Amino acid sequence: MSPTTSETAQGGRRLVIVESPAKAKTIKGYLGPGYVVEASVGHIRDLPNGAAEVPDKYTGEVRRLGVDVERDFQPIYVVNADKKSQVKKLKELLAESDELFLATDEDREGEAIAWHLQEVLKPKVPVRRMVFHEITKDAIREAVANPRELNKRLVDAQETRRILDRLYGYEVSPVLWKKVMRGLSAGRVQSVATRLVVERERERIAFRSAEYWDLTGTFSTGRAGDVSDPGTFGARLSAVDGRRVAQGRDFTSLGQLKDGSNVLHLAEADARALAAGLADTAFTVRSVESKPYRRSPYAPFRTTTMQQEASRKLGFGAKATMQVAQKLYENGYITYMRTDSTILSDTAVAAARAQVTQLYGSDYLPDKPRTYAGKVKNAQEAHEAIRPSGDRFRTPAETGLTGDQFRLYELIWKRTVASQMKDAVGNSVTVKIGGRASDGRDAEFSASGKTITFHGFMKAYVEGADDPNAELDDRERRLPQVAEGDGLTAEEITADGHATKPPARYTEASLVKELEEREIGRPSTYATILGTILDRGYVFKKGTALVPSFLSFAVVNLLEKHFGRLVDYDFTAKMEDDLDRIARGEAQAVPWLKRFYFGESADGVDVGEGAAAEAGNGDGDHLGGLKELVTDLGAIDAREISSFPVGDGIMLRVGRYGPYVERPSQTEGETGHRADVPDDLPPDELTVAFAEELLAKPSGDFELGTDPETGRPIVAKDGRYGPYVTEVLPDDTPKTGKNAVKPRTASLFKSMSLDTVTLADALKLMSLPRVVGTDPEGTEITAQNGRYGPYLKKGTDSRSLEREEQLFTITVDEALAIYAQPKQRGRAAAKPPLKELGTDPVSEKPVVVKDGRFGPYVTDGETNATLRRDDDVETITAERGYELLAEKRAKGPAKKTAKKTAAKKTAAKKTAAKKTTAKKTAAKKTAAKKTTTAAKKTTAKKTAAKKTTAAKTAAAGKTAAKAE
Repeated sequence: MSPTTSETAQGGRRLVIVESPAKAKTIKGYLGPGYVVEASVGHIRDLPNGAAEVPDKYTGEVRRLGVDVERDFQPIYVVNADKKSQVKKLKELLAESDELFLATDEDREGEAIAWHLQEVLKPKVPVRRMVFHEITKDAIREAVANPRELNKRLVDAQETRRILDRLYGYEVSPVLWKKVMRGLSAGRVQSVATRLVVERERERIAFRSAEYWDLTGTFSTGRAGDVSDPGTFGARLSAVDGRRVAQGRDFTSLGQLKDGSNVLHLAEADARALAAGLADTAFTVRSVESKPYRRSPYAPFRTTTMQQEASRKLGFGAKATMQVAQKLYENGYITYMRTDSTILSDTAVAAARAQVTQLYGSDYLPDKPRTYAGKVKNAQEAHEAIRPSGDRFRTPAETGLTGDQFRLYELIWKRTVASQMKDAVGNSVTVKIGGRASDGRDAEFSASGKTITFHGFMKAYVEGADDPNAELDDRERRLPQVAEGDGLTAEEITADGHATKPPARYTEASLVKELEEREIGRPSTYATILGTILDRGYVFKKGTALVPSFLSFAVVNLLEKHFGRLVDYDFTAKMEDDLDRIARGEAQAVPWLKRFYFGESADGVDVGEGAAAEAGNGDGDHLGGLKELVTDLGAIDAREISSFPVGDGIMLRVGRYGPYVERPSQTEGETGHRADVPDDLPPDELTVAFAEELLAKPSGDFELGTDPETGRPIVAKDGRYGPYVTEVLPDDTPKTGKNAVKPRTASLFKSMSLDTVTLADALKLMSLPRVVGTDPEGTEITAQNGRYGPYLKKGTDSRSLEREEQLFTITVDEALAIYAQPKQRGRAAAKPPLKELGTDPVSEKPVVVKDGRFGPYVTDGETNATLRRDDDVETITAERGYELLAEKRAKGPAKKTAKKTAAKKTAAKKTAAKKTTAKKTAAKKTAAKKTTTAAKKTTAKKTAAKKTTAAKTAAAGKTAAKAE
């Protein structure tokens, strides 16, 4: 039925429920009268977040898990507390409607939200499932005209995932609380992603660098040369006497040559001697090999490839990318952004091909449309690739978008259009040059080049690379036009030293790529997974690199040793396959969950003692038996799990208050020497030498001496807010009550340190505030050190000082001169930036790091983003700064409070209420005499009613008490 039918317009009313208010607003504009579009604002019902949300009739394990594992894993759903008012509103709208359209997203989660809406609202009118993958006028009207029924199989599949993740998280997380630290969490994909990051860091810790040398030569043809035919070119030594020269790929991670590699490992002396021996050598071209070069365009974006490219080219994190993409989708600019598919609809292919012809010409358009086979196993149902919406793509300039939304739309638009363009073609050339050194050794150099004769799709788009040093596809390397036998002159030959590098840490983009290649988890959830491991403190960022914390080492250590299968990569991927089989109806959810949780086979028969161990990793750790695993924790040694050898007898331990290094005491029964480890120290940087340095630093209370006036000990400490000095009060000093005495305390100046602070320094610091003098009116002026730095105070008038040292040196005349200046209103004079990062790729404005009231932050003059705990002003990169700004922009502007407006409205209401009350009072007085008798009768009835109600309430209270 079309949304413009007369039946609907004349009286029928349809309620359309979508997930977000932004989407509701857009869709409402495409539907005519007779349609009410409202948002559910995400999930309205879910498993309970805690026992307090579970209905009283459930007890025991059901109350703890929110799932009745004894009754076929029946989930206990509750309406979220913050959604009750929205549910009430939806019910009221539904009561006035003749038909209900559930228009949530077209994936498993969207299907589940639609099902929950139907279960909670209990509609008595016809219900339709309305699906679309883009928010355009035609797509929305098509969806209304062709609704379908709710797909219960998709709902069941999503429910199974939700139950599985609940069991995993709620059973394994408490083990981490008991054995590692409170507040930790485990998750089916989250824990595996953390393990990947930890394993990469282990590789870096075990890595040993190898040094190798080679030669670089600059060769001349003797011709003047031009752009198309250079006169000189560079080549690298590839072989000596027929043996290939060793490169980085020939060494193991331990710095040794790989077994069986017949390569020549040049040391520095050998390389320099060979370079000197080739100084006067005549070189010739030994071979020229030319091959055709062809590069096909990249497939249109799916969720993960969009996240990776947005990270490489725009500096966006996965979370920021999805937030921006969500806005683009909801406002009708792109198709649905959670998809595993690279397929384009016929409409999209036609639109892309039309723009290729229009913008680049028919020479760039292939004869037939390009199709892309899906590479993702069990790709998300019924979706197409992420592309510009509509049957005619809007160019970025036509959208009117700005900032991050413009940049991401442009990326999607370019990728989509390029996917329907011709291949790039050209030639790749390899030239080998040879010569004999003065000592008789034969040296062969090699150079490679690439020329592109037709750029094809590269005219529109070139994909980025995870390695910042990698050469992009459209980069040409032109070599001179030489032939075999041509003579060449070596203008310069240099010996170059190299060292092998440890494997690069994951970035958000490369971790997403790794998870997808291993088929772990759902691509649509990767942004959430990355957000979780960052928020939990398992991983922090150093620039764009993901660095595991020492805490994550302890967590992964426990999971590997006692829940090995749960963090096994192949097993996790297979579990994903099992869930997809359930979604396709090829397997049943309940038997599978029983096997996972209780250790029962699919037919419900117990597999028997030892069977799980035989099929698992030797610890009884298998798909079956999670409940047994989390019950028997006796074999888990909490201290052993959280201890890691550093070397020379030093251990790194992860304690409940953070990581520390410890050198065990040589005397039995005594505690060893300890030192805290910085939270932001990358694990591969904790060497024996650094650990020794930490242990050598003073820790705990560092006694400076005794105050000669009071006789009290003065100590220096490293506190939560930095180093400080304080006095130690006698044990009998009252610490609470009206007679309580607080010790004198003072923070160290920025120029001081615990290693060098003296008793004299401490006494001087604790003498603050200092009386500087009085003004002509007799008002006292004091110098004080506060939260925001040193300042003067005269009555209620405060003025900032430039340096902490002025607290002891400023004179009364200098203080009066400062007060003679007019007090600066509003913001203080802008401080110079702490660091300049470069030009932001989005706003195209210079980005700097500044010191603000709440700490350092990055800004481009329009957007400010506070540095995170793991960011350091000295080491922060430009890319990290751009990423912080991108995330801040994606969140949108902070909502302004409406106190003033509310106050005005309240005042207006009160005024109106007073006038209305006055009128009513006058009217009541007039009618009072007539109604006195009636009022008495009414009052008597109300009194009787109140007594009856009170009796019923009391009886109900007793019944409820018995039930509990």
